[in-house]
Amino acid sequence: MARPTGKTDSSKARLLLHPDLKVPSSSDRNAQTETGSRDNGPGLSAPAPAEPPVQPRRGPFRVLRWFGIAAAALLFLVLTLWAVAALYFDVAIRPLNIVLACAYVLALIEIWTTIKRRLIACALTLACFAIVLTWWLLLPASNTRNWQKDLALLPHAEIEGNRVTVHNIRNCDYRTETDFDVRHYDKSFDFDKLRTADLYLVYWGSPMIAHTMVSFGFDGGDYLCVSIETRKEVGESYSAIKGFFRQYELTYVVADERDLVRLRTNYRQGEDAYLYRIQATPEQVRALFRQYFKQINDLYRRPKWYNALTSNCTTNIRFHSKAAGGRAPFDWRIILNGHGDEMLYERRRIPTTLPFSELKQRCLINARAKAADKAPDFSRLIREGVPGITP
Repeated sequence: MARPTGKTDSSKARLLLHPDLKVPSSSDRNAQTETGSRDNGPGLSAPAPAEPPVQPRRGPFRVLRWFGIAAAALLFLVLTLWAVAALYFDVAIRPLNIVLACAYVLALIEIWTTIKRRLIACALTLACFAIVLTWWLLLPASNTRNWQKDLALLPHAEIEGNRVTVHNIRNCDYRTETDFDVRHYDKSFDFDKLRTADLYLVYWGSPMIAHTMVSFGFDGGDYLCVSIETRKEVGESYSAIKGFFRQYELTYVVADERDLVRLRTNYRQGEDAYLYRIQATPEQVRALFRQYFKQINDLYRRPKWYNALTSNCTTNIRFHSKAAGGRAPFDWRIILNGHGDEMLYERRRIPTTLPFSELKQRCLINARAKAADKAPDFSRLIREGVPGITP
């Protein structure tokens, strides 16, 4: 007789105590065992499914973080390069300029290699830059240097009612670009006879960059041309890199067109001059003239610095135009001013009766300027055939 197992007795006891309890049959137990064997190995029941771990959402935030780090690094690099260049170019004592520029670089290296907290390192870097920038902004311009002879005299004007008297109008007599006699004269104009404003774009290399000049026209054929330039000392030449620093004072050359225009078309090699008639009323032209001579008189009393980016021949024209009540919204072609005529064409500030390419071709005046040369009516002759200008 077989001996009963403890497992069978235990099942019977549970059934007596709980009549409603269903005891699984041997076939049910076998099925569960087989299922467990397939999934988890022999004799193991299936565990409860585990919840998948929550993954942090790093994608776009990580990209933004690295973008911010790269942008900050680029900003600090630009600020550092500018500060080092400012010390190198604008510290007047040599070789102290080299010593201070090297000291600035070494100080930043020390900051970033010894200070582990990056926010503190960033703050100290900005503080170093702020010190150099403050010193640079306080550098004084001067009107008392050993100027080149064609830039030695500053123009200025007296405006009384409808009468304007301009002093030190330049009219150099050129034999070559560098061989010339400097001449100046004073002249009074009837302000009510001021009618027109013309724009010159002069290219000497890249088509993206040009020198700009404005010429004011009076009834009777008188023209007064203004060129915004650097005021150079004897032996000094213009440098595009130095133009971003405190190396040149700003000057407005007020001259006869036989000086400013003929110098560029007849004596300098490789320069092309284009003349455009600005579409403006006489009232707008007079307002622009007043703004120009307000700045000219200010420079006569108090010198200012030239800057190739913020205070040059084109940005100052925009400044005067806005001050005179005109609309002059910023455009990338104000910086790359070789395309400035395209911008004016789109804004209808120069004649638009012709396609732009044809207009520009007809506004090139080099051939007419060479033919006119020293003629007393030089200004009239170079305007013949220019669109928008009636004889």
